[in-house]
Amino acid sequence: MKGFHLVRRTNVKLWQRILFYVIGILVSLVIGAILLSTLDIDPIKYYRQMMTIGLIENKYPEKAIEGLLKIFVPLLIVSLALSLSYRMKFWNVGGEGEFIVGAIIAAVIAFKCSSLPGPLVILLMSLAAFIASGLIGLAVAFLKVKFNTNETLVTLMINYIALYVITYIADTKKSWNFFLDKESARPKFAKFPDPAKMPGIKIGNVNLLYSVIIALALGVIIYFYLKSTKQGYEISVVGDSTDTARYAGMNVGRIVMRTVFLSAALVGMAGAFSASTAATISTSITNNVGWTGVIVAWLSKLSTPGIAVVSLLISVLQYGCQAASVSYGSVDHNFADLLQGVILFSVLVADFALNFRIVRRKEADNV
Repeated sequence: MKGFHLVRRTNVKLWQRILFYVIGILVSLVIGAILLSTLDIDPIKYYRQMMTIGLIENKYPEKAIEGLLKIFVPLLIVSLALSLSYRMKFWNVGGEGEFIVGAIIAAVIAFKCSSLPGPLVILLMSLAAFIASGLIGLAVAFLKVKFNTNETLVTLMINYIALYVITYIADTKKSWNFFLDKESARPKFAKFPDPAKMPGIKIGNVNLLYSVIIALALGVIIYFYLKSTKQGYEISVVGDSTDTARYAGMNVGRIVMRTVFLSAALVGMAGAFSASTAATISTSITNNVGWTGVIVAWLSKLSTPGIAVVSLLISVLQYGCQAASVSYGSVDHNFADLLQGVILFSVLVADFALNFRIVRRKEADNV
């Protein structure tokens, strides 16, 4: 009888891949334009303001650039971090929880070590967050290696645990809770002391935070770590086949635990940077970066340069929608999440069309 089945495409050229992805993005923008039109908003004007992140006719363009970078930095670091574990097919979806843990630990250092010099406080905040979140990742990796637990479920539970912890801190006005503002009648997170605030360099009117420089440098380091070191090679071998890695004499368990520790630790450090940049913590401090980082890592095919590009584009989308929502009150800034979801779905369809084709076939009827 006649039927259909999927056949994997071979020898897909780079220009074809780019073309399919561009078509997917254009389709998603058309869908977004239709939605905007239903709200009596000109899609061209909205998209122009979104893509230019509100720089046009802005009296304070430097604020737009700084706002964009505040979204870009944690997204870049988290996406890079998650890509390390994904290269081994270790599905760490605990970015939200690891980020929150890093932010909370950084806040502890900020409040308890404020008498130290500023650079030292920032360093201790980053290091403490790095170690705390890294240990969480190490524990998950140990369970995977020792008992073959499902890392997706375990890391997913970490997200909820961390969220409930920071929510409890936010709602509990007790004498021990140094995270809250003592002078506020209702529970409210206190601002960090000045030494715990992320410093920067003035370039014109733009205050370029050191976290931006560190994030970009981290991208370069990870690129060479994966391409030019023994540890990076081991990650790729384990990702391709654990049996091959064992046959080559590699200690797969040690490689997995080392890499997942580093992955979670970098996510925690991103949390410390965000807390220091905002000079406080909050229940929404992640800005869903743990989930968005998964999208960025996937869209970039775990390519380090690709992650940098996609992180920037997603940041422009998110901040651009916030900037556009100022001029278009009928459009909530959460339109960015909707558009991001449509883009992801469109790219998924494009990726499927790139890798597979549907063909008809005739099968012998054995009945």
